[in-house]
Amino acid sequence: MDTHHTDAATTPRGTDTDLERRRAQRDGLRLRHAHSLTRLMSSRHDLRGVHALADLVDESVRWTA
Repeated sequence: MDTHHTDAATTPRGTDTDLERRRAQRDGLRLRHAHSLTRLMSSRHDLRGVHALADLVDESVRWTA
């Protein structure tokens, strides 16, 4: 018997609220990080090409702006 599986009928309501709060927190952190990285890359052109992921995030934000 699988004791780790829960479905919507057995999930406590508090868990849904906690999950939504964590998702909102994660989304906020992602936005704040992308904003800070873009600001840094705009002010420090010498950092371009140093870290591929930073370059990707910076370019992605600028293309969607």
